[in-house]
Amino acid sequence: MRYIAISVRGRVQGVGFRYFTQHTATDCNITGWVKNEADGSVYIEAYGGDENIDLFLDKIKKGPSRFAKVSDLSVKEYAEDPEFTSFDIKY
Repeated sequence: MRYIAISVRGRVQGVGFRYFTQHTATDCNITGWVKNEADGSVYIEAYGGDENIDLFLDKIKKGPSRFAKVSDLSVKEYAEDPEFTSFDIKY
């Protein structure tokens, strides 16, 4: 199992990115949460199996639509178990 924090930069607010992330996480069996940041980025904390996390990251890099454009994605790994039970959107 992997627990990661992801910072996504680019055209990622106002294009359905949080909803796409939540749907993608559910499809990939990932728990955690996503929120918009004041600087225009999107922040994600995600927990799941290695293959599921890799698939999730691949889909996040592509984004939800032709309107979104991911220009940078940084990932930080954590060692602990966050004990998430679902994947939520934080406001």
